[in-house]
Amino acid sequence: MTTPRARAAAALGCFALVALGLSACENTPTAKLAKPALATSAENAGGMRALIAAAKREGALRAIALPRDWANYGGLIDGFEKKYGIRVTVDNPLGHSEDEIDALRQRGHRPTAPDVIDVGDTFARNAAARNLIAPYKVAAYDSIPDNQKDAKARWSNNYGGYISIGCDANRVKPCPETFADLQKPAYRGQVALEGDPRRSATAFAGVYAAALANGGSFADVQPGLDFFAKLDANGNLNPLPSNLATVEDGRTPISINWDYINLQYADQLRGRGVNWQVAIPFDGSFAQYFALAINKNAPHPAAARLWQEYLFSPQGQNLRLRGYARPVLMDAMKQDGTLDKVAAARLPTVEGTPQFPTDAQLEKARKTVAQGWAQVVPG
Repeated sequence: MTTPRARAAAALGCFALVALGLSACENTPTAKLAKPALATSAENAGGMRALIAAAKREGALRAIALPRDWANYGGLIDGFEKKYGIRVTVDNPLGHSEDEIDALRQRGHRPTAPDVIDVGDTFARNAAARNLIAPYKVAAYDSIPDNQKDAKARWSNNYGGYISIGCDANRVKPCPETFADLQKPAYRGQVALEGDPRRSATAFAGVYAAALANGGSFADVQPGLDFFAKLDANGNLNPLPSNLATVEDGRTPISINWDYINLQYADQLRGRGVNWQVAIPFDGSFAQYFALAINKNAPHPAAARLWQEYLFSPQGQNLRLRGYARPVLMDAMKQDGTLDKVAAARLPTVEGTPQFPTDAQLEKARKTVAQGWAQVVPG
């Protein structure tokens, strides 16, 4: 016989699980459930057990522009596949944020469309404005700082870092440590960005950091364009986009990239004879997070939502940390004791508290760079 007190305790247990996004009460008569393609939370999909089951039935997740050496995506993909038995396919792994947005727009409802995207938050805002992404609140949504998520839950930042200067110390002596150093004649033809700042969130951030180092501000990115125009005019700018392969073979001996990318390169290439040194320039300290979002036309909508839950879970956030990326939930995890303290201790020390541009400043900077980069690097 079930007593009233027992029934009350059972109901309380359901609410507690729902609050954690782990509802075992999928059959609650009052619950208004949605199909995975329309679910705005795990609870809305019937609870985590129901979401996992639906994702396993789909059996696949299609991502885009996720190199394995980027913010530990190799470890995250392997962990997700092992935990849920869902195969992850990555299209165009060396693509940029704008390539991801183009894929959402051009592939529509096709089965080749990406289920999820990982883009600079400037590009996430653009995708939201174009109505390309679906609202979804992960279980940890309330713990994400307000300035790191969309108020309508269409995207949320997941991890971030600081712009840094990576340098092959075997080829370049001495290695530059500041943006001012990069203008020195000794670095002719050696300084590379990760891509075109009109399409790459990383390269865009490099221009922003250069602006801060040269009298600009979040409201004025033009000095960053001027810096790279001068770098190109004096022959120091290397037009080749840098990646692991170009760093390893010496084609881009100096690379402006996120600290977690350059630090990962240092680890990967240490045994291959490359002495890759990393400096966070004090004259242009710029931090940014990258946003995750779900394609509103995702071919595998349940797997897409489960992927988000995994990347915002303590397991996923600590895997980010082990790849030198700063998890967006780092402060919350410190408080609840789930943070990997050993991995956190390996992060480079950065002075001061990072500041972030406003939405209006980001949009203004994006337009300035879009219009001005062709004049920086003609042809």
